Amino acid sequence: MTTGLLNKQTLLDLIRHFTVFEKTRSEDLNTGIVSITTIKKIAAYHQYYAVNKAVESIVKASFQTGDRKGGVIWHTQGSGKSLSMVFLAGKLVLNQSLNNPTVVMLTDRNDLDDQLFDTFAGCQQLLRQDPQQADNRDRVRQLLNTNSGGIIFTTVQKFSPADGESIYPQISDRANIIVLADEAHRSQYGFTAKQVDIKDENGNIIGKATRYGFAKYIRDALPNACFVGFTGTPIEQTDKNTPAIFGDYIDIYDISQAVADGATVPIYYESRLVKVDLDETGRQLLNELDEDLSFEDLSTTQQAKANQTRIESIVGSTQRLQQIAQDIVTHFEARQQVNKGKAMIVAMTRKIAVNVYDEIVKLRPDWHSDDLTTGKIKVVFTASASDEGNLIKHHTSKANRQTLAQRIKDPENSLELVIVCNMWLTGFDAPCLHTMYIDKPLKSHNLMQAIARINRVFHEKTGGLIVDYLGLAAELKKALAFYSQSGGKGALALDQDVAVGLMLAKLEIVEQIMADFAYEHYFDSPTGEKLNILKNAANYVADPTIKDRFFSELNALSKAHSLAVPHPDAIAASEKISFFQAIQASLRKLSGEGEGGNLSNHNIETAIRQVVDQALVSDAVDLLRKYHEIVCSKDKLSS
Repeated sequence: MTTGLLNKQTLLDLIRHFTVFEKTRSEDLNTGIVSITTIKKIAAYHQYYAVNKAVESIVKASFQTGDRKGGVIWHTQGSGKSLSMVFLAGKLVLNQSLNNPTVVMLTDRNDLDDQLFDTFAGCQQLLRQDPQQADNRDRVRQLLNTNSGGIIFTTVQKFSPADGESIYPQISDRANIIVLADEAHRSQYGFTAKQVDIKDENGNIIGKATRYGFAKYIRDALPNACFVGFTGTPIEQTDKNTPAIFGDYIDIYDISQAVADGATVPIYYESRLVKVDLDETGRQLLNELDEDLSFEDLSTTQQAKANQTRIESIVGSTQRLQQIAQDIVTHFEARQQVNKGKAMIVAMTRKIAVNVYDEIVKLRPDWHSDDLTTGKIKVVFTASASDEGNLIKHHTSKANRQTLAQRIKDPENSLELVIVCNMWLTGFDAPCLHTMYIDKPLKSHNLMQAIARINRVFHEKTGGLIVDYLGLAAELKKALAFYSQSGGKGALALDQDVAVGLMLAKLEIVEQIMADFAYEHYFDSPTGEKLNILKNAANYVADPTIKDRFFSELNALSKAHSLAVPHPDAIAASEKISFFQAIQASLRKLSGEGEGGNLSNHNIETAIRQVVDQALVSDAVDLLRKYHEIVCSKDKLSS
């Protein structure tokens, strides 16, 4: 540490360029009172080194002899790419070699543009200026038509020729324009020409025109700009190659490194397929459906929409959605018993999303609310003027979606389940999400990005769980193959059986520790007798030669169990594990580990919840009262 972090040059650099006081706005949904929270954030080591290397690469690429390819920063999802971009922009605007550059923040979706802009807007003291967001094509040209300076946000789609323009005009030939492209694996490969139909107002073809992709248009607009790509899922294929567009990798921080550092948590995979009766044609359509459709090829998009309509009638059948709704409710409630958190359901279409919602609230009517600020489940999608029927009641404005985002990110808020199609699958950060139910065909980087919504670190969260209803195992393997070919290390998702195996191994160890104490009759005893057994078991474990090892192994068992639920083996072991957790909770309470905020409430809550659930309601009230008396009285335990 003395030669690294505490090195004078490094420490001063970290304080000046890698520390932000991020301001976030939140609104009390009951009172309407708006509060501003300031959070101090300091760069992690991978962000520090990546940004400094990127500055060197950009300066080199921006020289007259440079190739304008600043390089690619490959940092896995959830490792803080947005803040890395803030730190990089902050250093670039002060770099004397770049002579007050203009920094362009480029995304390919409006919601990502908004999310990234909000992050930058909360870090103005580091950037030393207010970022500007272009809301249309004309505004992009206006903001870029400047002699120097500025941090400008725009989507790549705004770099398209205006009506009557056959080519995109040059906006600026300055060499000190730096384009930072987020999600650089997408929308950055449109350089080839395509012949498209020109139609009259009646839809009749009246001619042909040459069109290019946005990647070419932005380079036409800024011919001497330096381009840097940020991605968690680079692509290296013959027709799409991220490094070929942006330059060599500047820095790589992959899944294995992030999990090892604790920057992200591992993701586990569980297959819970619901049968779909597909004929050969249907299977072929499903295989060909790719959600990363090129918006630059209209004919392909139109064909895919036709295919999707046909698949929707199969995947979205009422009987199948009823099965999925029932399974989600059962599965999620079981997860909540041992691993309190929130979940996201990914549906294939907006219509299916709404139908899944309707089926779930039939099973759990109390989860529904017409009020935006209440209710346990919501549907989030972009509204369309052509929507009909039950879609209309789920229409939300941008402000409404911000409210829902605030609710799902708040671990104490009642909103626990959101149903989405495309929205929130990229760039959305809600650390308390621990489960994702997927009933939508996803491929390649789209799949990798979607599942990364649940890999965020959050309190005692030990991992995220992907529940697959459509059969994504093959696509996960393909995505991992692409990831590995690019040099990435670490599994995208571990099979849930891994967690089950670990749980059973740890359970056996804890059972061996308790081998000299007869507790087997606990599970068949009346509630009052159970408390006596629990008291004696706590006395047994309190032995200094047993306690530390018991605690260590039980902590590992509890983590593995929370990931394994609701696997049948995990359910079968739940009662025994809850007994062990109740012993641990008693001893922790009595030893004063709860003082000063050091005690985790997770095991105590889990133990009490499960012990109570195992008794009749009338007995449960008495059980909880007696349990409280025991854990709060050191004299009783030691007597």
